[in-house]
Amino acid sequence: MIYLASQSPRRRQLLEQLGVPHALLLPDDADAAEALEAVRPGEAPGTYVRRVTRLKLEHAVRAMADRQRPPAPVLCADTTVALGRAILGKPRDGDDAAAMLRQLSGSTHRVITAVALQAGDAVHEAASESRVRFAPLSDDDIAAYIASGEWAGKAGAYAIQGRVAAFIEHISGSYSGIMGLPLFETAQLLREIGVKTQGQ
Repeated sequence: MIYLASQSPRRRQLLEQLGVPHALLLPDDADAAEALEAVRPGEAPGTYVRRVTRLKLEHAVRAMADRQRPPAPVLCADTTVALGRAILGKPRDGDDAAAMLRQLSGSTHRVITAVALQAGDAVHEAASESRVRFAPLSDDDIAAYIASGEWAGKAGAYAIQGRVAAFIEHISGSYSGIMGLPLFETAQLLREIGVKTQGQ
């Protein structure tokens, strides 16, 4: 059994695909957890997402000890959307989400997901980088998507498995990584610590 330190139902669903028994290890203070995602001035997207993932992992491991939960490996991940060096995080509101979608419209961006797994004192890390190309979005397209509310809490204001998929022309890389947990890299990390995954 491992702990999944994530509030994302998508990550839980993806981990279930690997057939790995797990329990959720959620932060006591969601606002404090969100504060870990603050971007430092001039920080590159890849550096940012790896740093945030490590911070979340450290907090989760402390929470496991503080709550006196039975010791087990802890898995954590974070995803960011990058347009050039610009980091598009979770939108503050609908207007912010619409502004992000206008930036992504008709362009190709990167989705970077970092994964960290702590077992005992050892930390194992990996990252996945994919590219996503959006078709041009009209004002009506953006307005309809904003009205759906699907953008809330999503890096870059979208979820690839949702309605916005109708506007995605091409992806290269890891679909599960774009969703929030790259299964290939995650399975490799789990195998490194002796956790079997489905099909192994």
